[in-house]
Amino acid sequence: TSQASVLPDALDGAYAATLGASESLAANRGLSDEEAYLFDGGTCPPVEELCALASQIRDKGKGKIVTFSPKVFIPLTHLCRDFCGYCTFRHSPDTAPSLYMTPEEVLAVAKAGERLGCTEALFTLGERQWLSDRGYATTLEYLTEMCRLVMGDTGLMPHANPGTMSRRELAALQPYNPSMGLMLESTSPRLYQEGGPHEFAPSKRPRVRLRTMELAGELGIPFTTGLLIGIGETRRERIDAFLEIRALHRTYGHIQEVIVQNFRAKPATPMEEADDASADELLWTVAVGRILLGPDVNLQVPPNLSASDYPAYLDAGINDWGGVSPLTIDFVNPEAPWPALPDLQRNTRDKGFELKPRLPVYPEYFMGAMQWLPEPLRAKATSLADEDGYVKGGMERYAGRN
Repeated sequence: TSQASVLPDALDGAYAATLGASESLAANRGLSDEEAYLFDGGTCPPVEELCALASQIRDKGKGKIVTFSPKVFIPLTHLCRDFCGYCTFRHSPDTAPSLYMTPEEVLAVAKAGERLGCTEALFTLGERQWLSDRGYATTLEYLTEMCRLVMGDTGLMPHANPGTMSRRELAALQPYNPSMGLMLESTSPRLYQEGGPHEFAPSKRPRVRLRTMELAGELGIPFTTGLLIGIGETRRERIDAFLEIRALHRTYGHIQEVIVQNFRAKPATPMEEADDASADELLWTVAVGRILLGPDVNLQVPPNLSASDYPAYLDAGINDWGGVSPLTIDFVNPEAPWPALPDLQRNTRDKGFELKPRLPVYPEYFMGAMQWLPEPLRAKATSLADEDGYVKGGMERYAGRN
C-alpha cells in the first residue's frame, strides 16, 4: 500500500490540500520531490500529526512487529583518514592501543557472541589505511578475509560497514556479507566547508557516499544507510538526504534499512560544546522519513542514543531498533550502553508491538527472494531463520540474559 493512499484520511482537509492530495496523492504515487519540501517551514503539520501519519504508514507495511539484530561489535581498526568534528572512534597510529584486531581476537569475540545467541558480526572501521604487515595490501582486503573467517567458522553473519568503497571492493565483500552499510549522514555541502564538522573528512563528501550506495545497488547488495541529525544541517537538507535515498531505492530496491541517528556531543572533540539533537527534531525527522520513504522501508532509531525516551520513536513510524549487543559496547558511542533485552522487549510491548530478533539481512531479501544473496549466504540465512525470516527461537533465545 502506498503512503499516498492513507494521507487524505490522516490529515485534515487543509493539510491534505497543502500536500497535493487531490491529484498526486490520489494517483497513489506518493509525494513528489517538490511536495516533500512542504514539510519544511510553515506548511508543515504539527509534529504530533506527522507522527500519527507516519505510524499509520508504518502499520500498513510492517504491522506490529518491531525488530532488532542481536550482534557483536567488531572494531577491526580505529585508524581513519577522516577527522570528523564529533567523533571519538578514530585513533592515530601513534595513539591506538593496537592497529588492528588479530584474526584470533576477531574469532574470540564472534564465538563469544554466538554463545549468547548473537547472529550478526558488525565490522566497523575507519576509512582505508595501508597495512604494512600480515600480508594484506589494504584494510579492505584484511576485512574481506575476516568476514570470510566469521562466515565460515561461526554461526554469525557479517555486516561490513567500512566506509566508502569501489565496485571491486564491494564485490570482494559480497560473498561473505548478506548486507553492508554506509551512513549517508547528510547531503549538505555546508558541512564540509571551512569550520564544518566534515571539513577534514574527505570521505564524507555526499557524492562519494552516494556513489558507493549506487554501486551497491548495481551489484544487488542489501544495504543499510541513514542520516545523522544535529550536526549543523537544516530540516530542508534532511529532506534532501531522504530524497536521495528514496531515488536510489526506487532504482535498485536495495535499501533494506534507513537509520535516523541523533548527534550526541562527546568530550575532547571540536563539537564538544554543541547541543545534542533534540527529541522534537528526532521525532520530526523520523516521521518525515517514514512518510517520504513509504511503508515498506525499514526505519530505525538506535535506542542507546535516546535511553530515556526511545519508546517514543515507535509513535513516529520506526519498526527497528538496530543492532543490540549482549556482549560488546557501542564503540562509536561508548558512553551510551545498550538497553537490556528484557527492558527493550517490555518497552516495545507496552507500546503495542511484538519484539523479534532478526538477521543482519531483512527477511524480504532472502525469504523467497532469489536475486539478492549468493546461494551460500542464502542457505546460511535460511538455516538461522524461522518460517517468517526472523531468528529461530525468537526472544526465548535470550531469556534470563541482559
